[in-house]
Amino acid sequence: MFPKINSQLRIYPVLLTFMLFGCQQQLQQQPNLQQQRSKQGMAVSAHPLASDAGLRVLQQGGNAVDAAVATALAISVVEPFSAGIGGGGFLLLRRAETGTVQALDFRERAPKRATRDMYLDKQGKVRQRASLDGHLAAGIPGTVGGLYTVHREYGKLPWATVVAPAIALAENGFPVSSRFTKAVERRQDVIKKNPAARAVFTHGGVLYKPGELLVQRDLGRTLRKIAVDPQSFYTGEIARAIASDMTKNGGLITLEDLKHYTPIWRNPVCGNFRTYQICAMSPPSSGGVHLLQILNMIGDTDLKMLGPKSPDTLHLLAESMRIAYADRSEHLGDPDFVNVPVKALTSRSYAKLRRSQIQMSKAKPSSEVKAVDAQTLSRFVHESPETTHLTVVDKERNVVSLTFTVNGGFGAGAVAAGTGILLNNEMDDFAAAAGVPNLFGLVGDEANSIAPGKTPLSSMTPIIVTENGKFRLAAGSPGGSRIITTVLQIVLNVLVYDMNVDEAVSAPRIHHQWRPDRLMVERGGFEAATLSELRRRGHQIQEGEGWGNANAIVLTSDGWLEGAVDRRGEGAARGF
Repeated sequence: MFPKINSQLRIYPVLLTFMLFGCQQQLQQQPNLQQQRSKQGMAVSAHPLASDAGLRVLQQGGNAVDAAVATALAISVVEPFSAGIGGGGFLLLRRAETGTVQALDFRERAPKRATRDMYLDKQGKVRQRASLDGHLAAGIPGTVGGLYTVHREYGKLPWATVVAPAIALAENGFPVSSRFTKAVERRQDVIKKNPAARAVFTHGGVLYKPGELLVQRDLGRTLRKIAVDPQSFYTGEIARAIASDMTKNGGLITLEDLKHYTPIWRNPVCGNFRTYQICAMSPPSSGGVHLLQILNMIGDTDLKMLGPKSPDTLHLLAESMRIAYADRSEHLGDPDFVNVPVKALTSRSYAKLRRSQIQMSKAKPSSEVKAVDAQTLSRFVHESPETTHLTVVDKERNVVSLTFTVNGGFGAGAVAAGTGILLNNEMDDFAAAAGVPNLFGLVGDEANSIAPGKTPLSSMTPIIVTENGKFRLAAGSPGGSRIITTVLQIVLNVLVYDMNVDEAVSAPRIHHQWRPDRLMVERGGFEAATLSELRRRGHQIQEGEGWGNANAIVLTSDGWLEGAVDRRGEGAARGF
């Protein structure tokens, strides 16, 4: 899977205890500020204690990779409902030394025994919640492999040092927030059915209250083993515990699956928008492809003159989103299994064709918007063949933009007994059957069907933006199908509307994903007259509470790093 950890980095219990004591002293929650400014470095995440962990590592002389790994592992402890070491994700890294952006795919994958129709009954219909609840919903986890891979190649501090903050949080506990308790409440039925999950996330079946201390001793022991040898997760004691628990509970993941899991370095998908170069995650994430596709359809339209909340701006965004998500349903999947026409979908000539199909005076019903067929799309190829996000920038201006997940809230709602590891329900991101929506209402087809070893299609969209060869913006968000459009609007807010990073991350949002045919609008974010005009043009508007929990870091013209977290969440920006 990956080479064993260097023996020089192995640690002994006494030394680890000393390190943990130091971490616990440092991980005292600072005031939760939405935006901070810094010259030296910054870590921004969805939870203050995770951002504290990243900041502490930067202050110890670590680089952006070290801090990102520490932050991600801490998130795995304090925000288990959204991400963890039982899940997977994607990472973008921009190295200041070379100016290049690299992309690491550590997404979950289908077990070897997975089959195309594994979630269908004898009548060929999808079995309700079979891909969402319990061990059968879990894909092979990639978080530990991904984090160790990037750290082994580009980290500066010892591996044990970056794992230590997470161990301290697991063993000594942390006060849970109302966000945590509400997440448990939403998934309590499935959590209570699994004895190991019930033991971790409830008091003997009684739900935690905000402010109560959550201690995860099993997870702490697991993290200690990972600190000594991360390969234990895939070939050692941890792997055996996961595989045994799968066998007992009807899951498919085996020791063989874990042994052969390998993170994949991929080329990011990059494109130009105005004077900026935008790099994002390539397939098996659909995020980068469709972010660039939508930006290309916007093209040189003077959005700044129109304004961010004008009916014309919102209509153009909604219609562009509708087209992109129609293409997503047909053409996107794991590039190791299907041919994904990335260059065609992100080409300016294809965007020009699609833009010509948008009528500014009238919304086109989704039933009339189709994915372009492969033959037509080939004309535009010019060369042959719940989730969380964190952003880190160090003093050398190395940048990490990382999105990872266990998929739905508390993933599969099951914990691998004796390990404290919450299992993902990422198998739901496959198309269980053609045309059947997943948890987020997304519709897929054959390109995203289940197959052994295949990676399910994702919407995760970590981005890194440069201007004239210099770092300008890094951002990302959770939100399932709404991730792509959330990141899109942050990009426009910063690069077009000149908002500061706090305003850009927290501004009201819209979302359209082709099917269902509705324009989601954040309640209270737009004037009644604007919504009335959009309805007149034919949009089926659904108002709802705000979504996403984005964060971002920008580099200002005078050399300051400015970081911000979403006002909709509980995260924190930490700089020094």
